[in-house]
Amino acid sequence: MIDHITIGVTDFARSVAFCDAALAPLGVSRLFTVPEEHTGGVKVTGYGDTRPWFWIAEEDATRGKLHVAFSAPDRASVDAFHEAALAAGGIDNGRPGLRPHYHPDYYGAFVLDPDGNNMEAVFHGSGA
Repeated sequence: MIDHITIGVTDFARSVAFCDAALAPLGVSRLFTVPEEHTGGVKVTGYGDTRPWFWIAEEDATRGKLHVAFSAPDRASVDAFHEAALAAGGIDNGRPGLRPHYHPDYYGAFVLDPDGNNMEAVFHGSGA
């Protein structure tokens, strides 16, 4: 079980704006920004539902292929994630739809964030 994940970003303000918009349809919001006096001047903020579990930090930008999949409560939320992420500057990396090669009920959408990380919203269920 994963408790939390932190990714490094190159432009904190741009990444915060992207995450604020793209994660909102999934019920994930910015919950806590760590005071810079506690981080040695590094900008750090955490997203989650009831507690922060997805963190971004403007330090040591994550390099290489990173794929983070966020659970969605339904297909409409996957669609809304994709739309919001594109409007916030993301790049389409897989339009919303069924991915039966993963599982018959796998409905997902993929977007590259401002740093090129592959962000996904996925619903594991049938119907709308």
